[in-house]
Amino acid sequence: MALIIDKKILLPVNTQSLISRTHSLLQDYLAISKFKVVAMLVLTAWVGLALAPDVGRGMVVQFISLLGIGLLSAAAAVINHVVDSEIDSKMARTRHRPVAKGRLSKTHALSFAAVIGVAGFIMLMVWANTLTAILTLFALVGYAFVYTSFLKRATPQNIVIGGLAGAMPPLLGWVSETNQMAAAPWLLVMIIFTWTPPHFWALAIARKSDYERAKIPMLPVTHGIDFCKTCVVAYSVLLAVVCVLPYLIGMSGLIYLIGACVLNAVFIYKAVNLKIAGNDETAMDLFRFSIIHLMVLFVILFIDKWLPL
Repeated sequence: MALIIDKKILLPVNTQSLISRTHSLLQDYLAISKFKVVAMLVLTAWVGLALAPDVGRGMVVQFISLLGIGLLSAAAAVINHVVDSEIDSKMARTRHRPVAKGRLSKTHALSFAAVIGVAGFIMLMVWANTLTAILTLFALVGYAFVYTSFLKRATPQNIVIGGLAGAMPPLLGWVSETNQMAAAPWLLVMIIFTWTPPHFWALAIARKSDYERAKIPMLPVTHGIDFCKTCVVAYSVLLAVVCVLPYLIGMSGLIYLIGACVLNAVFIYKAVNLKIAGNDETAMDLFRFSIIHLMVLFVILFIDKWLPL
């Protein structure tokens, strides 16, 4: 029986232990699913869906479609944790991850990935369309296997090439609504594709010793930090140009244009600051801002659709 002391319920020791283990297990599942990253991917997919021509699908069906995209993205993240567990154990930033630390076995993690992956695929087949399901599955394979298992270990351009898989959600959201490809969502894919290298290279500069220890050929390791800083500046400028394209083709309005210009001005300023007076602190400052940049940019795209100027 539970005891009541000073109006507080004290649960039996076994119950408290079970609750604690359940809470820890839930945290580990969220960690290997990269919940925050997947949430941002789903946000970009939602914006792609919102910008697509209205075909009269209900909000519940749209929500389930986005959930399916999210579950397949989470499955790819889990596989990434399994494949990279040995590398993760050598890096200060990732050594406490559940699979690397041994709190979850590889078999356990892969079983979880299979369950949520199959569930997500079925959701897309039933509530979206076959094209969305296949494209999302291809994105999973591209990230979890082509990038994680091969590109990440093979070339310093791993992020550039492999970034396409992570840039797909806006297109997936659009296709889930229309069941057809179009040029407009590919511009959103290009934004994330161009954003990915400076985002990850800023982190790689700050964590260069980690990547060296794990023998991962990230650009700062293979070509030096100074060259990598120059590439960050170049891609930041390219990102600013790509971000203007939705306005130029009439996909977005003045609200988006102003927001994108402000965000990219700050991005370029931080990239130049990293180049001139770069250290781990300024690299992490750019890395953290890049996350805010992408999230706010897509939120502005959504706002612009409903408040056009």
